[in-house]
Amino acid sequence: MQPMGKIIILVGLGIALLGLIIWLSGDKLNWFGHLPGDIRVERPNFKFYAPIVSMLLLSIFISLVLWIIRRFF
Repeated sequence: MQPMGKIIILVGLGIALLGLIIWLSGDKLNWFGHLPGDIRVERPNFKFYAPIVSMLLLSIFISLVLWIIRRFF
C-alpha cells in the first residue's frame, strides 16, 4: 500500500475510534463547551456562543498528541 493510503486509513480509524469514545461516554462530556471563559450571549432574537476556553483545551490536547506521535515515530 502507498504511504498516502496508509495515512488515510489511519486517520479514518482514528476518527471512528474518537466517535466511539464520545458515543460511549454519553453524559460524561457535558462539561465540555460549558467551561468558565466560554462566551454565551442570549437575547431575544439573538444568540451568540464562542467556546474560547474549550477550544484552547482541545488545541493543547491535539498538539500534545501530535508531539507524542512525532517524538516516537
